[in-house]
Amino acid sequence: MKSAALSPATEPLPERAAVIDLDAIRHNVRHLVNLVAPARLMAVVKADAYGHGVAPVARAALEAGAEWLGVAHISEALALRAAAFHAPILAWLHTTDSDFHAAVAADIDLGCSGWELPLIVAAAQQLRKTARIHLKIDSGLGRNGSTAQDWGDLVARARQAEIAGYVTVVGIFSHLAVADEPSRIETDTQIVAFTMASAQAHAAGLSPALRHLANSAGALSRPDTHFDLVRAGLAIYGLSPFADKTSANLGLRPAMTLRTLVSMCKDVPAEHGVSYGLNYRTAAPTTLGLIPLGYADGIPRIATGGPVRVNGVTYPVVGRIAMDQMVIDLGEAALVASGASVIGVEAVLFGPGDDGEASVDEWAAAAGTINYEVVTRISPRVPRVYRNA
Repeated sequence: MKSAALSPATEPLPERAAVIDLDAIRHNVRHLVNLVAPARLMAVVKADAYGHGVAPVARAALEAGAEWLGVAHISEALALRAAAFHAPILAWLHTTDSDFHAAVAADIDLGCSGWELPLIVAAAQQLRKTARIHLKIDSGLGRNGSTAQDWGDLVARARQAEIAGYVTVVGIFSHLAVADEPSRIETDTQIVAFTMASAQAHAAGLSPALRHLANSAGALSRPDTHFDLVRAGLAIYGLSPFADKTSANLGLRPAMTLRTLVSMCKDVPAEHGVSYGLNYRTAAPTTLGLIPLGYADGIPRIATGGPVRVNGVTYPVVGRIAMDQMVIDLGEAALVASGASVIGVEAVLFGPGDDGEASVDEWAAAAGTINYEVVTRISPRVPRVYRNA
């Protein structure tokens, strides 16, 4: 992925770019640090920091008070270590081919649901080094994590490995299923299950320093889920996990602006078809603007109707989104013949809303998905440009 660091807003931008405001990242992290205290904050930077760029975001998050970094895969954690990040890093999603040896060697904390424990112990034995693990209980989400039935055996085996010097059980953790709907009782049930699992671990002789359950939604709406550490992902990027609350409602600032330049502008008659399938036809003589971003850039193909802001006016995408481009109908008032061509004018798909641009949430609605997916799928061929680096 191409990237550049720019501070002055007047610096020229690439012809298409995802502009990341690192001051917004810092603001969001500081807000969360204050909100969850005395619990500590883990900045979740998996998936290239939700498409924002892992190294710049991780650096900004640590500067603003995050104490931990979280990723899904060991390979992501190793890349952070290679980039000279020395903060504690937790990786929690493994396969039998995961490089536990490299992880233990690099002092990466490892999530453990049960089956991984012998592989982690073997790596520790080979390295003659103590591995750092966090035991995961499935408190109701139904993904990874030990079942309640197997939990007693797991904590007993972990305690044996700890006594032998092969592991240190640093944490007990789980993950919330419906915290984005704060009134649902399943979160209460998960808290009870998590608390019971923690007590069982202590009864087995384990003394983990950290219990962590909350995600961004829990951090923002359920203080009873904070425990010792909060794993915040979406919120550090300034996006809301709630259907009925905006970023501004939560005191967050969206960090990513997706923009390009109008690449073509032309007059067409009424009943002119637009894009594959010709499922959109112009209602009257009008002007079409071509936007050089498409599904190869990460824009969902089904997001027809998504908003694009040009010259202070927001236009919906018409016709199907193609691999590299999409079309907006500028309307009769913008006819090129009237001297109103917008070739080369900036086109903003989404941003923080400071200049009236649309939000990520509006694009998510157009695509029938969630804001998480929109930002994480922006492809590597869209350069990331960093403000306030």
